[in-house]
Amino acid sequence: MLPKLFFGFLITVVAIFALLLVLVVVGGIVAGLLAPFLGNVPVSYNFRSIRARWTSTIVAVLGIAGTVGVFVAMLSLARGFKATLVASGSPDNALVMRAGSPSEMMGGVTLDSIKVIQDAPGIARGPNGPLVTQEVVGVMPVPLISTGTDANVQTRGVSPNVLEIRKFVKIEQGRMFHPGVSEIVVGKNASKTYSGLTVGNKIDMAGGHWEVVGVFDAGGSAFDSEIWCDSHVLNDILKRPSNIFQSVTVHLASTDSFKTLKDSLTSDPRLNVDVIREVDYYAKQSTTMTTLITWLGGFVAAIMAIGAIFGALNTMYSAVSERGREIATMRAVGFSTWNVILSFLFEALLISIVGGVIGCLAVLPLNGLTTSTMNFQTFSSIAFAFKITFKLLGLGLLFALVMGVLGGLLPAVRAAIRPVAVALREL
Repeated sequence: MLPKLFFGFLITVVAIFALLLVLVVVGGIVAGLLAPFLGNVPVSYNFRSIRARWTSTIVAVLGIAGTVGVFVAMLSLARGFKATLVASGSPDNALVMRAGSPSEMMGGVTLDSIKVIQDAPGIARGPNGPLVTQEVVGVMPVPLISTGTDANVQTRGVSPNVLEIRKFVKIEQGRMFHPGVSEIVVGKNASKTYSGLTVGNKIDMAGGHWEVVGVFDAGGSAFDSEIWCDSHVLNDILKRPSNIFQSVTVHLASTDSFKTLKDSLTSDPRLNVDVIREVDYYAKQSTTMTTLITWLGGFVAAIMAIGAIFGALNTMYSAVSERGREIATMRAVGFSTWNVILSFLFEALLISIVGGVIGCLAVLPLNGLTTSTMNFQTFSSIAFAFKITFKLLGLGLLFALVMGVLGGLLPAVRAAIRPVAVALREL
């Protein structure tokens, strides 16, 4: 990962110098192209002003770049967390839980109810019967490789046919566990994060002795951070009733079979269950954390944005103060108040867009970088990756332009309304 980050940093530095070079070389060309749209605003004058006051300009650019970088990074963190959980669900699967249960951890479905569910219409059938997995969910402490301290890992007891139901999950190393035996398979992220979770190793967990027989790839979903084993064995290890499971996941005969299954199960007087599409369940599970990250990121970015705006205000007010004679001369030779306002706004927007581009480039190396956090719905650790998209980069640039307008509008108005005669007498 370090070579990748270094390479990204090197690209960012080169891009910054390239942007500054382009700014100097093509400034006159851009000015000529924009002049017809801005009503004779002396745009080329703004490029010369930026070059002349390059130190204060760089301070403003870096302030905006840092703010945009934090803004995009936090949004990509929230998007990555949500994408990881949503990827855990499949539109071809449905989740059955006890009615009113907010999550699997709080659920309870009896073995008798599971037998009724297996016979419901809309469930796909395989060579060995209905594609249904009865599941037990627990949280187990396992030492982290990085620190040696315990962290919570979600352990999921599943049926042996689970790979026929969650078809995107593939065994990457070793094999699947055998039914009725204390064997586990672990997600690829869990294998890299927690101590002892390698194929062939034996660990003590939750009072049981387990052998790691396989590592699975769940396509970047939350399952990659889990441990899977036989549900009956896990119930026994956890000293739970052998006839009670926490949820049931079924593979639908077709995507359109969901309504048929839901109507059948929710109207059956023998059952007290809720039926939800698996993808909708995991999308709902991501809401708390994504909202927290988004609000926290927004708050941090807002604080930084205030500082960046004041930096832009300082730069532009300084420019107005130093260029009093020039502004008065422009007004005297015929440039209107509107021309001067647009000229200063263009200068502020130019500074902000360069800062926005640099901020976006600076966070690009984070894309795909894996981190982990606590899932407050299950109180277990989950690994996920930063997910930067073109939409987020566009929002970052828009955020930079907003800061540019807020930082440049007041100085622009001050420069435009200053009486020409007064400005000339003061110099």
